[in-house]
Amino acid sequence: MRSALLPIFLIVLVDVLALTIILPLLPFYAERLGATPTVAGLLVSTFAACQLLSGPVLGQLSDRYGRKSMLVLSQIGTLIGFLLIARAESLAMVFAGRILDGLTAGNLSLAQAYIADVTAPENRARAFGVIGIAFGIGFLIGPAISGYLAHYNYAWPLYAAAALSATSIVATMTLLSNNPTPDPSTLGADVKVSVPPPPGGQRVGILEWGKYRELFGRATLKSLFARFFLFSMSFGMFTSGFGLFAERRFVNAAGHGWGPREVGFVFAYGGFLGIFLQGGIIGRLVKRYGEAPLVTAGLTCLGLGFVALGLSRAVPLLMVSATLSAFGNSALRPALTSLVTRRVARHEQGLALGFVQSLTSLASIMAPALGGFLIGHGWLSTWGFVAAAAAFVGLLVADTAPEAATP
Repeated sequence: MRSALLPIFLIVLVDVLALTIILPLLPFYAERLGATPTVAGLLVSTFAACQLLSGPVLGQLSDRYGRKSMLVLSQIGTLIGFLLIARAESLAMVFAGRILDGLTAGNLSLAQAYIADVTAPENRARAFGVIGIAFGIGFLIGPAISGYLAHYNYAWPLYAAAALSATSIVATMTLLSNNPTPDPSTLGADVKVSVPPPPGGQRVGILEWGKYRELFGRATLKSLFARFFLFSMSFGMFTSGFGLFAERRFVNAAGHGWGPREVGFVFAYGGFLGIFLQGGIIGRLVKRYGEAPLVTAGLTCLGLGFVALGLSRAVPLLMVSATLSAFGNSALRPALTSLVTRRVARHEQGLALGFVQSLTSLASIMAPALGGFLIGHGWLSTWGFVAAAAAFVGLLVADTAPEAATP
């Protein structure tokens, strides 16, 4: 399993590094071009809306032509999107870059599908932790690079992200195997062969909502999907709005509001904790207690962390918030993903992961727009409390279904 996951880990790591370089910078970059907090939030929402439309299409294409081909296409779109934003002289160009990146954004869902393809159910939480570790390393290094380069020129971090995206394309093309499913029509009429779907299962089309509705109606899954959406809402409020919040709430040594440098350091601290937690602690907790209790603990910590964030006016309480939310995120993402894939048949895993990605995209449309609106009206503490409320509502969603073994 380790040899199979190493290429996908390296690819996701480079992609996350590119993402986390732009994440602390984007709201400040948009404000320099005249954006209000609401418009800056809509930049993130626009990306997520495009991702929601394109995700099922990319998933279906990956079933037909292989994960590798679609990963390369997705990464090329990200590269061009970064270059458009770096060269932007107006908000329209920034939106164009985010739209292009969103329409080709399938890196994470394709990586999850690849992991589901190559791992057994009992190893899946630990395997999905590979993505968590990549996110942790990315959040440790990427924001620090962004903060350092933005001190000289706001465009430099974007060029660095583009360079990393190009590196990811090379890594995908050279390290990842494709193994497309053969077409029976090419084997001759006298050859009878049953071609199974990819091990992770088939994706569905964007208009095939009946299949999603059937999946969501299952007693074993509906609470997990609801919790995934609420977790995504809560964490999406934080990642998209923290820069705008910190700029208005905290003051640096020079007496100015925080900028990309300080925001980048907070993200880097969260990334460090993510590496520490998912490098072994989360795996041991899953082995001892199981995924379901870890989900409850994660939602609790996430909610408490964002309450502390809403109340924070100095760095010490901010660090308490960052510590709690880092544990919540590190525990929730792999545990929820593992539970979802274990409660469906193997041939349905692609469908389930596609639905999770759609829920994440939907939350990522709503959360940044709402967060930008709240911050733009000066309701800074309310912004943190709304993020906390989403996590606490997740605790009220009872998961009474027994775990179903994956056939």
